[in-house]
Amino acid sequence: MTKVKKFPGEYIPRRLARPKKRKSLVVLLGTIALVLVAAIVASTYVANLAQTFNTKTREIGQAFPEEQVRPVKNPDDGSLNFLLLGVDHGADDTETTNLLQAGGTDQRSDSIMMMHIPEDRKGVYVMSIMRDLYTDIPGHGTQKVNAAMSLGGVPLVVQTVEGMFDTKIDHVAMVDFDGFKELTTALGGVTVKNDIEFTSTDSKKYEFPVGNLELEGDRALRFVRERKPFVDGDYQRVRNQQKFIKAVMNEMLSKDTLTNPATIFEVIDKVSPYLALDDGLDAATAAGIGLQLKDLRPSNIEMFTLPTAGLGTSPDGQSIVLRDEQAILDIGQSLRTDDLKTYLDSANLDQ
Repeated sequence: MTKVKKFPGEYIPRRLARPKKRKSLVVLLGTIALVLVAAIVASTYVANLAQTFNTKTREIGQAFPEEQVRPVKNPDDGSLNFLLLGVDHGADDTETTNLLQAGGTDQRSDSIMMMHIPEDRKGVYVMSIMRDLYTDIPGHGTQKVNAAMSLGGVPLVVQTVEGMFDTKIDHVAMVDFDGFKELTTALGGVTVKNDIEFTSTDSKKYEFPVGNLELEGDRALRFVRERKPFVDGDYQRVRNQQKFIKAVMNEMLSKDTLTNPATIFEVIDKVSPYLALDDGLDAATAAGIGLQLKDLRPSNIEMFTLPTAGLGTSPDGQSIVLRDEQAILDIGQSLRTDDLKTYLDSANLDQ
């Protein structure tokens, strides 16, 4: 059997190496991995779906930094932390491979979220991190957090986020835009309540009026990607992403979806090829987590954005988002003590 060499940040299939890496891999929100977990557990075709999941998902070649540079997690802490990444491939395959061999990638993290599942499994908390947050990237000084991917691949992103909150990450999940479109199509669209009227800035000029919108395929993509039409730019885009994820979860966790084997299979079959996960997040692990979350409902999922201290300008003239040091300290403490709910209840964040 041919051995496949894996470089930092590279993702490969669990069974076979892809003959050529996909261009324009835009990973949006690894939260879809959680949704897929619920689907696997709820279906009567668990074995078949698990095989599909394992053979079609891709494995991140090296997802984590060396243990000696990571926070130590209390062995009695049964909570789970997922890093959910969205990245954009900009270079061709040859250049990407060369960069991977050098220990980096050609990517920047377009979306960064941290998902916390408490030990009692009674809820799920998803925190968005602004991609322009100006923070320390180990070995590279202070830069926008989304630069960590291009500087050192997935392991450096993990190290950066772990260092920010002094909290260990258990799993990493990524999904590209092609899979995102497949998901919305497999579900027959999802309904999102839009609060701000806008028009997409691409050539198709999609209209998004205020009210409940049925989103699917390319139109759904533009809804979560747009930032230029908004006064507060990326902040509104993050809010739209959170709305969309919640809408996907509502649809995936609905009785009509979970009791429909054809829909479940189509979602797993179509989306799995576009998922990249750490080597410890296979179908068996996912099913185990999903079983613990069998009573999860959309109302138990709380989404929020890491508070910031406003906008600023970096020494080299870039527009940046400033850290709210107290919020970072408080959230880190809440993650380590598995008491994020108490923090959110007292912080009264604008979500």
